[in-house]
Amino acid sequence: MSKTLFQKIADKEIPSALVYEDDQVVAFKDIDPQAPTHVLIVPRKPIPRIAEARPEDHKVLGHLLLKAAEIARRLGLEKSGYRLVLNNGPHAGEAVPHLHIHLLGGRQMKWPPG
Repeated sequence: MSKTLFQKIADKEIPSALVYEDDQVVAFKDIDPQAPTHVLIVPRKPIPRIAEARPEDHKVLGHLLLKAAEIARRLGLEKSGYRLVLNNGPHAGEAVPHLHIHLLGGRQMKWPPG
C-alpha cells in the first residue's frame, strides 16, 4: 500500500510549514487555508478516517485532541475560540484518506458550517 500525502509529510518526504510534532502526531499549516489560522493535525499512524478507527486507537485519538487544544493555546486562539473539524468521507469534504483534524481560528465562524 502506498503512503498517503500526510504520511509523506510526517516522514518529511514532502516539505510543510510544520507547527508541531511528536512521536504520535504532526501538525502543519494547511496549503489552502479557510481561516487566518488553519492547521492540520495528523496522527503518524495511517488511520483512513474516524469511522475506521479501532478500539486500540483510543490513545492516539485522545492524544490528537489534547494536542489540538495545546496547539490552539500556543497559537493564541484560546480566548477568542477555534473550531476543530474531522471530515469522514467524500460528502463531508474528505480530500485525503488519512484521519486529521482541521484547527481553524482567527475569525468568526458561522453556523451551520458548510
